[in-house]
Amino acid sequence: MPKDATATRERLLRAGAHHFAADGIDAARTRDIIATAGQGNDSAITYHFGSRAGLLEAILRAGVARMEPARTTALDPADLHATVAAIVHPTAAELRTFEGRDFLRITAQLAGRAGIRDHRPPPVLHGTRLNHQLHTLETACRARLPEPLALERIAMFIAFLTAALADRTGRTRPGTEESSLLDHDAFVADLTAMLTAALQAPAPAATGLPNHPQPHTVKTSPRGGAVR
Repeated sequence: MPKDATATRERLLRAGAHHFAADGIDAARTRDIIATAGQGNDSAITYHFGSRAGLLEAILRAGVARMEPARTTALDPADLHATVAAIVHPTAAELRTFEGRDFLRITAQLAGRAGIRDHRPPPVLHGTRLNHQLHTLETACRARLPEPLALERIAMFIAFLTAALADRTGRTRPGTEESSLLDHDAFVADLTAMLTAALQAPAPAATGLPNHPQPHTVKTSPRGGAVR
């Protein structure tokens, strides 16, 4: 890609992330993104990303890729706390940068589209270490709980994690943290502990589901999802 086109693409990515985070992925106006990126051509997003949806996907892919080097796939499903920590810590590290905080505010809006309940992860997760970690988390939860409850809890895990981090973005100033808050490390440790405890809770009798898991076999598809 020519140098000028690369620079324009980067400006559009930054502007898109800012507006999707601040205004909402549905409410953000294309013309505002183009203006913030310093572009005079209304078709700039279409030219570089194919569509507004293509721009959002590129922003998400960039955020996921940014976290990948810090993610490990050497996880033991029997160690639930370590598995949760492996998911939480690289994600929470996004709090430390402007682009990371925008990314977290965007992902909080998309938590309900993670595809956990029907084993249909979004394309941006296919083949990633994050998707492998989520698969390990499912294995860990299904060893303790029946499948419907395990999947529901993981979906809620994602919703809680993304909401908590998005909330934190509004309480963290660049380079500093408000004195009334836990520091970053303490916040992440507490968040990890809370999420682990929630996943470990026994199945409530009201669900009508047994407190023990049912036999199952889970295989990983070439694209990183789980199939039966």
